[in-house]
Amino acid sequence: MKNVVILISGRGSNMQSIVNAGIPNARIAAVLSNNPDAAGLAWAAERGIATAALNHKDFADRAAFDREMMRLIDGFSPDLVVLAGFMRILTPEFCAHYEGRCINIHPSLLPAFTGLHTHRRAIGEGCRVAGCTIHFVTAELDNGPIITQGVVPILDGDTEEALAARVLSVEHVLFPQAVADFVAGSLHIEGKRVVKSAAADESQRVLA
Repeated sequence: MKNVVILISGRGSNMQSIVNAGIPNARIAAVLSNNPDAAGLAWAAERGIATAALNHKDFADRAAFDREMMRLIDGFSPDLVVLAGFMRILTPEFCAHYEGRCINIHPSLLPAFTGLHTHRRAIGEGCRVAGCTIHFVTAELDNGPIITQGVVPILDGDTEEALAARVLSVEHVLFPQAVADFVAGSLHIEGKRVVKSAAADESQRVLA
């Protein structure tokens, strides 16, 4: 059984999709947040999952917050740390501490549109497709080895909100599968590429 700690900043819809997937051999050890008012904390607590929050505004700087968050995370002995809408830029110390066992979801087809406002920028640039990327976390923002990507069309007349909703529906499918693949031990980093073992256990398949 692998311990999974999920970090959120808001309602945590991707966290909910991971919890609801019932991933074999995965134990959701805790849901943590930098926002004490994050709606996802109450959702997780209602399902018997340990929760806690550290308000980043209570710390002198980013490094102090990250060190305390690391201490909190490590109390749950994580095999995997999942950033599911955790709206913080992480320090190199944090990234190094969880190297190879921390994954993030980003709402664009990386390496395009790192950072914020990805859907607005994709529409503004006239892109024909958009999507999401699940990747290992490194000290360079949104630049870690890519585990998987999902693609959706950008339709004529699309709004930022409509595109975001279309991408989110794909995120909710791909993120639980990426966690399942990690838990199964089928993901291997080779340089910037993530290779998935051909002999991955079919019991870990959570996609329909």
